[in-house]
Parts: sequence; structure tokens; C-alpha cells
Amino acid sequence: MSELNSPDLAAAVNAKGFSGAAGFRILAITPGHAEQALTRRDDLVQFFGHFHGGVITALADQAAGIAVTSGLPKGKIGVTVEIKVNFLAPADGNELIARANTLKMSGSIGVATVEVFTRDDKSERLCAFCTATMRALDLPAGATR
Repeated sequence: MSELNSPDLAAAVNAKGFSGAAGFRILAITPGHAEQALTRRDDLVQFFGHFHGGVITALADQAAGIAVTSGLPKGKIGVTVEIKVNFLAPADGNELIARANTLKMSGSIGVATVEVFTRDDKSERLCAFCTATMRALDLPAGATR
């Protein structure tokens, strides 16, 4: 089996662009699994004061991409082909936690599932469930540095 991507790749990708600006934090990465978090800020909520659905979707998408990428051979990266999110409850906590797992990798296509939890001082509650289809592409030269 070829060498897998290093968790450093996910950290470098996560730090750039929207993910870094939004404040996504990587909590854990193992081959086929990723956990990310996002602390509540006023610019990430909707008019009821809950995390915005687009923010939840973006966090789930990034976690799914990291989970798939972490199980790919070195030099490959998973990019989103399709994503579906079911919003199950208001994301009214102080933080979001996304836990992603690669469900199946076949050739260049992988499917990941993501559970997104809203957390506060008292509890952690499932607020969204996501399925994402990813395609493995060659990592562009110099993309992480």
C-alpha cells in the first residue's frame, strides 16, 4: 500500500481561504476520520441566533474532505462532487463539532458521512447529518506551502 497523506496536509489546507477565515479548528485526524470544531461568533449565526445552515454545511464539507483525504495516497486530495445535509435541530450551542468518517472509497470516488453536533456547557446535541461524495484528484504543485 502506498504512503497516506500526512495530517499536516489537512492542517495546511484548513488554514487557507474560507476555512481559516471562518475559524475551523482540526481536533483529530486518523486515516478515514476527521473531527473539526467551530466556536460561535456573531457573524456565523442567522436571525434566531443559531449557527447559520451554510456555516454548518461548510464545516461538514471540510470535515468530509479531510476524512477522505486522510485515507488517500500521498499527493491526492478529496474534493466535493456532491453534498447533502439534513438539519435535525437548531445549532444553538457555543460550538459546532463535525465528526466525519469515510464510508466507502472506490477508485477515485469516496463517500463520507458527517455528524454535526452543537455543544454548550451542559450537553452535546446532534444538529445535522451529512453525506458527501468526494473525488480524489492530484494535489496541485505547491498547494500546501
